[in-house]
Amino acid sequence: MLKQQLNFKLSQKLSPQQIQLMKMIQLPTQAFEQRISQELEENPALEGGKEENNEFDDEFSNDEYDDNYDEGNEVIETDINVDEYLSDDEVPSYKLSANNYSADDEERQMPYAAGTSFTQHLMQQLSTYRLDEEEKEIAEFLVGSVDESGYIRREIQDIVDDLAFTQNVYTSEDKVEKVLKVVQELDPAGVAARDLQECLLIQLERKEQTPSVALAIAIMGDCFDQFSKKHYKKLIQKFDITEDQLREAIHEIEGLNPKPGGTYSGNTRMVEHVVPDFAIKIVDGELDLTLNGRNAPELHVSHDYTNMLKGYKESKDKSKAQKDAVMFIKQKLDAAKWFIDAIKQRQQTLFVTMNTIMHHQEEYFLSGDERKLKPMILKDIADKIHMDVSTVSRVANSKYVDTPYGTKLIKEFFSESMKNDQGEDVSTKEIKKILEITISEENKRKPLTDDKLAKILLEKGYPIARRTIAKYREQLDLPVARLRKEI
Repeated sequence: MLKQQLNFKLSQKLSPQQIQLMKMIQLPTQAFEQRISQELEENPALEGGKEENNEFDDEFSNDEYDDNYDEGNEVIETDINVDEYLSDDEVPSYKLSANNYSADDEERQMPYAAGTSFTQHLMQQLSTYRLDEEEKEIAEFLVGSVDESGYIRREIQDIVDDLAFTQNVYTSEDKVEKVLKVVQELDPAGVAARDLQECLLIQLERKEQTPSVALAIAIMGDCFDQFSKKHYKKLIQKFDITEDQLREAIHEIEGLNPKPGGTYSGNTRMVEHVVPDFAIKIVDGELDLTLNGRNAPELHVSHDYTNMLKGYKESKDKSKAQKDAVMFIKQKLDAAKWFIDAIKQRQQTLFVTMNTIMHHQEEYFLSGDERKLKPMILKDIADKIHMDVSTVSRVANSKYVDTPYGTKLIKEFFSESMKNDQGEDVSTKEIKKILEITISEENKRKPLTDDKLAKILLEKGYPIARRTIAKYREQLDLPVARLRKEI
């Protein structure tokens, strides 16, 4: 049986303009500059730079104009109020000069050297070896298989198959292994290794063969697993050596490079250059916040477009084509004015949000001591500035601030709270910092287990469970006690 009923539902939808504004707030400085460039290219009614005096603003500021007209049998009515686009109130300079922004408003680009790539560097060395045609093709293929860390992470059989399918080179695993040994003679030492063990062995074999180096080679070749797990007592027993001899061998190994490709000076891989969106300085004992000047561009509405409206207003005979043109102009002017207003809102939102974060974490910004960071979640800031949590999130997750202690991602200042033994709320950041300091000061011959760390933090006034200690330690990228052991 069909049943018809009426339901009322209250829902809230963001307008396209609001969505665009949220996206603009999320953009960091460099991406924001690109967004402005894109808008300037797409909208001819929007112009950059300082605006010249508009000579006709005053002339039309208070005029009333009737757009209805009669041309023969054609009557065109329009709801366009031209004065809205010509008056003083609606066509100001639109220069977005903020009252508080940094002097970093000139365009700065990071220069990158054009030098040779890592692969080219290896190919150039390869040309000095005497290889027959088949060996040369195999060697070049192997060099092309070296990743940016300097390793060949593919099975020899796969390389043999690829040589046959892609290069028409039919060879054997033994031949590829033989050529691989040649490629592994290239600099930097350790390049073209198939795993860390082989990489370190190649480097050790190139060193002067002292007793400690010979012992290091034996350890790497026969007991790599025990070495990586720091089973030092087993190594001492196996090789019948003293602690001092083992320490010297370990010292040789620790001086090796586990990623030979990563330190090549001619490597032209692009590195992301972070541009701080804010700067915090300490002036006379007070915190001073500035917004990067590149977030405050000078934009204004095109005078050419307002002149077109002026011509339309003064024209006595208005055609359908003129009306269509004015409608187009109106759309572009609306878009330009909205974009300029959106930039103003973006500036205000960024500054208000960061200013509130700065004052909430004032003790940290004045001292640089991470133990002074207070518990702070997105809602804390959102409630203070009367904005949505998602807006604060967009600022915190994508913006950087230049502080006296380095450039920081803003979201790093946020943390949950925990209770200390006094019942006070403390930041998990503070607890992690204390944990990190405790581990750094431990006796490396007898590193502290997670249970012992939990007891130490309890003595310091932080009742933290062992599993929480383990979680924080992993977040700090610190290994378990056994792997922190030194001799």
